[in-house]
Amino acid sequence: MKYSIYKNPVFRVDIEPSAGQTKVTAGGILSPVLQKAVTQEMAFFDNQKYIAELREETADPTFASYYRRYKSALIYSTWMPPIPSPAFKRMVNGRMKSALGKYRPEQVTISITEECPNRCLHCALPNKNNHSKLTVDETKDAIDQAIDAGATNIIFDGGEPLGYAGLEELISYVDPKKAIACMFTSGVGLTEDKAKSLKDAGLYSISVSIDSPFEEQHDHMRGVSGVFKNAAAGIKNALAAGLLVNIYVVLAPHNVNDLDAVYDFAKSLGVHELSFYEIVPTGRWIDNTSDILTPEQHEIFKQFVEECGKDKTGPKLFSGPLVVNEFGCMAGRQWMHITPEGDILPCSCVPIPYGNVKTGKNAVKKAWKKIRADPAYSRGADCLMRNPEFREEYGEQFR
Repeated sequence: MKYSIYKNPVFRVDIEPSAGQTKVTAGGILSPVLQKAVTQEMAFFDNQKYIAELREETADPTFASYYRRYKSALIYSTWMPPIPSPAFKRMVNGRMKSALGKYRPEQVTISITEECPNRCLHCALPNKNNHSKLTVDETKDAIDQAIDAGATNIIFDGGEPLGYAGLEELISYVDPKKAIACMFTSGVGLTEDKAKSLKDAGLYSISVSIDSPFEEQHDHMRGVSGVFKNAAAGIKNALAAGLLVNIYVVLAPHNVNDLDAVYDFAKSLGVHELSFYEIVPTGRWIDNTSDILTPEQHEIFKQFVEECGKDKTGPKLFSGPLVVNEFGCMAGRQWMHITPEGDILPCSCVPIPYGNVKTGKNAVKKAWKKIRADPAYSRGADCLMRNPEFREEYGEQFR
């Protein structure tokens, strides 16, 4: 069965799942011309693993609630709405506009609280002991503003969001016709009951952070003993509750040689996706500018991705470093972040506020306008916080 990625009277792009892989085709009168303009985007979807195809007669019990909500649909990734769906259509329309230079904040992370039981060495939002958090009403207002500005993926973050009273209310508040509700967590507090309540609230996917497939090394990076066991147990609970589960790995020199073990760990648990993002010198790690991946380590990762692509039975891979290399840094182009104080940042790693959600109903749009007016976010280069020129020019503004 083919699913429409994009369609208008003169041009269409379809995706067809078959035997665990996708095939993307284009058609229409202007296809020979317009296809060249979206070659990059089409390649992102073509010949890739997908998570599940939802059909009434074949729907896995795990995906029953997803089928009821979206009917026949292709779940391509934990990072985007099902294909087709109103939220996916909004996302594609936004990307078509971005191709014309009219960028919108597609993915907005909201750190609802700074409270966290961990002390991660690479945390982008260190606990300042201010006990800062957004109220439920403030967060709902932020959600409204973000969606009005074009967001199709609202990600609840922290700190540790599982400790936030009212989390399920916020998840339920995200209109699935406009955006998906997702969450980042360390897994601490992800009990069977909590996982079920998150699923019942309408959480689309949950990303659990794993820094190493080895318990001692993971706990060292997290600054607390026992976190690895909590994360593994939380993943199992989330899967049992019927949630889409993604393992999120911060790729760094300390774990780049353990990629096969990370993959085997994710596969053994049965998660739906395994995502990698390269470590960023920000937050608690802001002065570690030399501890980033070397060209040789990038090549190790690239070869790993190519090999995993041959495995038809493992989780789908989302390769952040390769995506950034292909499409450029997303900060201030497709990403936006809101802190527990309400400050609006280009992304969670760029500690420069351009506004505050508490200042009015149009705060997000005003902040986005300021961000887009700043030439730094139009360069489309590698991660800005790993860019020496950006750090030298903007370093005094880092909070």
